[in-house]
Amino acid sequence: MLYVIGYMTMGFLNKNIFSLEDRLFAIDLSDHSVKVLELEKEGENHKIRSFNSAKIPRGFINDGRMEEKEKVAEIIKSAVKNAAPKKIRNKKVVCSLPESKVFLRTISIPKMNQEEAHEAVKWELEASIPLSVDQVYFDWQFLDEVSGKQNVLTVAIDKEIVENTIGVLEMAGLSVFGLEAESISTVRSLIPKDISKKELSLIIDLGSSSTSFIITEGRVPYFTSSIPFSSDGITDILVKTLKISEEEAERIKTSHGVERSYENNAVFIAIKPLLENLIMEVEKSMDFYHSIKKDSQNIEKIIVCGGGANLKGLVPYLANRLCREITVGDPWVNLSLGNALPIITKNEAVSYATAVGLII
Repeated sequence: MLYVIGYMTMGFLNKNIFSLEDRLFAIDLSDHSVKVLELEKEGENHKIRSFNSAKIPRGFINDGRMEEKEKVAEIIKSAVKNAAPKKIRNKKVVCSLPESKVFLRTISIPKMNQEEAHEAVKWELEASIPLSVDQVYFDWQFLDEVSGKQNVLTVAIDKEIVENTIGVLEMAGLSVFGLEAESISTVRSLIPKDISKKELSLIIDLGSSSTSFIITEGRVPYFTSSIPFSSDGITDILVKTLKISEEEAERIKTSHGVERSYENNAVFIAIKPLLENLIMEVEKSMDFYHSIKKDSQNIEKIIVCGGGANLKGLVPYLANRLCREITVGDPWVNLSLGNALPIITKNEAVSYATAVGLII
């Protein structure tokens, strides 16, 4: 399985993994959903060749661990089969790995060569992650030098999660070309290629089962963390508080949300504790980052993505509470679409950021 780990090499942070002519497609797999995406090129422009999404029932995957492997494999197989507008003919896939099972850290070591650095990284990881080194696949990349020290970006991923994911994809009849941490793919998708290497951004990925924070310098993720806040959690609160169906709760989130007068907004009143907890966790993450990077600039730009970003009124509410520029992520920012509008709607597109990043 070394080819899988080879794919996760950090050098891919700043260059294309492969050309679209290779006809690989992406699968963004999470606890509660699977998203399928295939791109192609027409001349100098990119085009969405095929896409689809499907829900995964609760309990089939728990925090990245496959509890119902055969059932998950069938859902993936069906999602690929029913992708449109064109059929996905090839079997080569690149898949995401859950951020909650990824340990991404920036460490500082004395200046040394590659071979010495590998051993140093190994020992640093042993001391900083909750698993032993023989329980993870890990990789690393040199970053900048500061005061005679070498900064190194490291990533480690639970072997069990990697091997179970490969097994389920193979059950679905697919050939696994590579696996990658969600954070790295999301950064590649949402952060413009021409951004300054020193500019700081915070990505808030509001997923169906959890929320991830990714703090980047330029296009390099320096810090990641996850919290239980989720789009499904908001839905559950609305169902219980407003005594409505799950379908109605989903509709209300995108059609009404929290955009109206907060005092009289039943949706806002119901989910305010969740939103305030999210704000507290955002501030804690930024404070922690600045505590370990004392010479860094302030984080002024926040990008929101994931299905939870479609909660109407969320962005202006967060901007007001956090006193920062907040935008909804654009997964097409590093693609050349020409004059054609993408066939994925704006509301849907924000959920495909990780999938886009897997294959550009």
